[in-house]
Amino acid sequence: MDAVAAFDPSSPDFVADPYPVYAALREAGRAHWCGPTRQWLVPHHADVSALLRDRRLGRTYTHRFGHAEFGREAPDPLHEPFHTLNDHGLLDLEGADHARIRRLVSKAFTPRTVERLAPTVRGLAARLVDGLVGAGGGDLQALVAEPLPVAVIAEMLGVPEGDEERAMLRPWSAAICGMFELNPSEETARLAVRASIEFSGYLRELIARRRAEPGDDLVSALVAVEELTEQEVVSTCVLLLNAGHEATVNTTVGGVWTLLRHGAWGDVPADPGKLSTAVDELLRYDTPLQMFERWVLDDIEIGGTVIPRGSEVALLFGSANRDPARFGPTADVLDLARADNPHVTFGAGVHYCLGAPLARLELAAVFGELRRRAPGLRLAADPVRRPGYVIRGFESLLVEV
Repeated sequence: MDAVAAFDPSSPDFVADPYPVYAALREAGRAHWCGPTRQWLVPHHADVSALLRDRRLGRTYTHRFGHAEFGREAPDPLHEPFHTLNDHGLLDLEGADHARIRRLVSKAFTPRTVERLAPTVRGLAARLVDGLVGAGGGDLQALVAEPLPVAVIAEMLGVPEGDEERAMLRPWSAAICGMFELNPSEETARLAVRASIEFSGYLRELIARRRAEPGDDLVSALVAVEELTEQEVVSTCVLLLNAGHEATVNTTVGGVWTLLRHGAWGDVPADPGKLSTAVDELLRYDTPLQMFERWVLDDIEIGGTVIPRGSEVALLFGSANRDPARFGPTADVLDLARADNPHVTFGAGVHYCLGAPLARLELAAVFGELRRRAPGLRLAADPVRRPGYVIRGFESLLVEV
């Protein structure tokens, strides 16, 4: 197999099962130039883990270089609302600005904040699963996986239930996240720009309300941090929805699909401690974020290959999480009791996912309720995958109980 030629994110067959190609890439070397995507593919766990922590790479380069100086074209001015929103969020900041905002946001987004949400998360999961069971089944994605994280983030941010925009959180998130795929179309960009404008406008209105009447919510807490600009508060809130929501939805649906097709639904443990271990294995086995891109700010060397400044590196999370060099001969085996599990699904280094504890809480709650209330869960039809590769998920998953 020509591993690089077989790496084809536009192919539905590849997106459905990229793991044989990943194995070939790992066998072929440590870094591979991919002409169609204009990236260096990095498939090994050790390299991915190290490069996530390497400050010679960055999610952006604009803190050090201009576009022309870095050999890149400036973004299309018509896409400016999306880039303003995205470029002020933690995920795409580097250097002093990233350190400042992460420190300030961490004061509001604490483990205590997440723990305080635990009863709400468990209650929501129970009600949603009860609805699925009461109906005898249905689309797991639409009835359980999508409503849970959106409701949790809405509760966390303090979005009132009476606000009609609450129903727009999921569509806004989906439209904005479309820009994170490889080579997004102009239509994708148009939808992302519109969602960025609408979502930002709503959050600015909510911020104004919380300034006048603070509540016990994250927006109020962020507004109280004087060192954060309004744009930084807006971008932080959007990132929390997008990152947390996409990971939880796709791991819920993908995890159930994985368990059912392996005949392992009955192996999901009831014990909370063991359930947490099982959730991490589902995050490893079929990670919802297959690729994490970074810019090379200073020349680096990987396995004897010099990758020059100005290049883009594609860290293949899905491949790293199946690397036998780190996970042993059972790397391709689903092991719900896997104890040694340093997966990179939530990243590493300064960009380690701030919402990882919340995602784990939501996933444990939903899998625990599904296992308890639907012990006979089974597929009603083959699932339909979305075409996206970077953020990999399904359109629907029809189940019966």
